[in-house]
Amino acid sequence: MGGARADGMANRSIKELGFKTPLEAATKPNLDRIAKHGICGIMDPIAPGIPPGSDTSTLAILSYDPFKVYSGRDGLEGEDYGGEVLPRDVAFRRIFATVNEDLVVSDRRAGIIANATISGH
Repeated sequence: MGGARADGMANRSIKELGFKTPLEAATKPNLDRIAKHGICGIMDPIAPGIPPGSDTSTLAILSYDPFKVYSGRDGLEGEDYGGEVLPRDVAFRRIFATVNEDLVVSDRRAGIIANATISGH
């Protein structure tokens, strides 16, 4: 999976980006070309009535059966951040967030996206 990934493309609009989402504000000529010449629709990537996550949806769209091969997001996350996850390894997923004095989340990624390098780390 390594490198930058498409996870998070459903972000909300951001005031600093002129109320656009990060994806809307990004320069993305190839995605724009696909959107202009492609066909849009709604699909059930796993099965009707099963709400998919970005991890299981990606597996299904790439022709893997998530019911057979998905063992949790942790291995995907570990692989994405440059580690090799071997069959007997245990991988843990961690997400940092920033909260205010009332424990209300003000940044659900704790600045990680804003501070990420081009490779997505």
